[in-house]
Amino acid sequence: MTVIFGMTWREMTRKRVVLLTLLLTVVFLIAFWFIARTIATAGITAGLDPDSPELLIERFTRGAFLLTLGYFFGAFVVAFLAIFTSFSAIAGEAEQGVLQAMLPRPLPRWQWYLGRWLGYVTMGILYAFLLYAAIFLITWQHAAVPRDAASLFQAFLLFAMPVPILAAVSMLGSGWLSALGNGVWMTMLYGAGWLGGMIEKVGAQLPLGTDVIQPLSKVSGLISLLMPVDGLQRKMLAVLFDYRSLGALLPVGANPMNQFAFGQVPSTSFVVYAGLYGAAALGLGMWRFSRKDF
Repeated sequence: MTVIFGMTWREMTRKRVVLLTLLLTVVFLIAFWFIARTIATAGITAGLDPDSPELLIERFTRGAFLLTLGYFFGAFVVAFLAIFTSFSAIAGEAEQGVLQAMLPRPLPRWQWYLGRWLGYVTMGILYAFLLYAAIFLITWQHAAVPRDAASLFQAFLLFAMPVPILAAVSMLGSGWLSALGNGVWMTMLYGAGWLGGMIEKVGAQLPLGTDVIQPLSKVSGLISLLMPVDGLQRKMLAVLFDYRSLGALLPVGANPMNQFAFGQVPSTSFVVYAGLYGAAALGLGMWRFSRKDF
């Protein structure tokens, strides 16, 4: 399994999708730095006193906006990196004849499968950590940000949690579909989860009646169960912007987060469900792979 893990890393470092992702990430971070600097200096140019509480609230509001914007983009990049590095893990290698050469060796199929999955997951989580830290540090340089270490660590775990889930589901699909078909299926499945989250957010912002809110909540809830990664992002933002911490720092009624609607924040039970969802996909994928003919 260690050999397969190392082989997966070597293959991914040579893939163009990884190189392209890194190049686009550098471009995004440069653009994000200029955006953060422009937004951060707007309060001073408006004539606010640098020592006033209003400026502190304003800086935190802008920091919250920048972090939300950055992690919104980051969630997409991390998800698509996890999908497009693993969508052809089985079907693509079977079509190229790689599996026919590897599987006759004295290596249990489940070890090959698990080694592949661990390779995809570790690289995805490493990339998620670098992106998470870069967005946070850029925002910290230009605006006020949450600094509670426990909240930051929990938020990162939730930010990176979609990586093992998407890799497991993508490898499962690769055992059933062709490489191209699985790529399209995973993109549509992730898009459906994102759509469910957007329905939840729009429903929370618009002044809709109960007869409209309830059907929307049911639809978005079912979609979130089908693909829970967007719900994890909303949970991540809610953990990062801890209202209990804000209450001790800001005057009553001056909460700058009122303008940021995350929809209904998923509970801890939903996070547990997402973990079981990924574990079930991984287990079913190994079971399917061990019985598949090539």
